[in-house]
Amino acid sequence: MGVAGLQPDKIAPTVGLNIGRVDIKSSRINFWDLGGQSELQPIWERYYSECHAIVFVVDSTDPKRLDECRDTFEKMITNDAVEGVPVLMLANKQDVHGALRVEEIKEVFNKIAVKLGARDSRVLPVSALEGIGVEEAIDWLVLRLQRNKINRPPVFR
Repeated sequence: MGVAGLQPDKIAPTVGLNIGRVDIKSSRINFWDLGGQSELQPIWERYYSECHAIVFVVDSTDPKRLDECRDTFEKMITNDAVEGVPVLMLANKQDVHGALRVEEIKEVFNKIAVKLGARDSRVLPVSALEGIGVEEAIDWLVLRLQRNKINRPPVFR
């Protein structure tokens, strides 16, 4: 079952920072959507110390950028400020014919998987456009946030 997706004309690459808030199962989740362009990546570190989880989105239709994504992901997960936070990787655009399967994406990222350490991590197939897999991803994320409260307690603002 999918959740309501976005209209194609409403989807654009993030430039800078978008903030979203969602109330799910007695939890309020604040999302910081940071642009993935290489010139924006240096600002990511400013948010690491306050994050409670990482959701890393991979474009499953762009195999030429997978190595670049892996290198970016490795740099992020080896930063001391995010040690121990759960990591959810979303293989997006699974609705597109010819998109890489999750297994193919995992194969590229497995080369650095040991650097994740003992933290919770998962790779899930999704389609943001059609909402497929989004509910499962959110359920996984909420459960990990609740389990990780001891290491990263909630922040009330």
